[in-house]
Amino acid sequence: MADIITVDWKGDMLFETDTPRGQKHKFLMDDGANGEDSLGQGPKAMMLSGLAGCSGLDIISILKKMKAQIEDFKMIAKGELTTEHPKTYHSVNLEYHFYGSNLDEKKINKAVNLSIDKYCGVMEMFRQFAKLTTSIHFHNN
Repeated sequence: MADIITVDWKGDMLFETDTPRGQKHKFLMDDGANGEDSLGQGPKAMMLSGLAGCSGLDIISILKKMKAQIEDFKMIAKGELTTEHPKTYHSVNLEYHFYGSNLDEKKINKAVNLSIDKYCGVMEMFRQFAKLTTSIHFHNN
């Protein structure tokens, strides 16, 4: 099954894109050059969001199956670009941060590692062009 999206130019450097599931869900993309005035995320940054989102979806699904409780979860993705054009990510670091009062670190580690090593297709794509590192951080309340 193919993913199909539509990207519409909205003027200047702004584009609006839908999701493979249709026109109902849309988001904005621009070149990111306007800093705080940017209306959307840049395409390369969207790739980092896709990486974190893919892995995060895996992890939450696995933790639910394991009945492991967390209060909050966030990921920080940092990509380093090459200096020459076309600029691509040559290295990417993905940090996993888990928050809770009674975190089951063993189950969380297992869920993260299953995503990294087996389930996250976006992570596998990134491995084709970048050095990928990960780290897990526990924040017990």
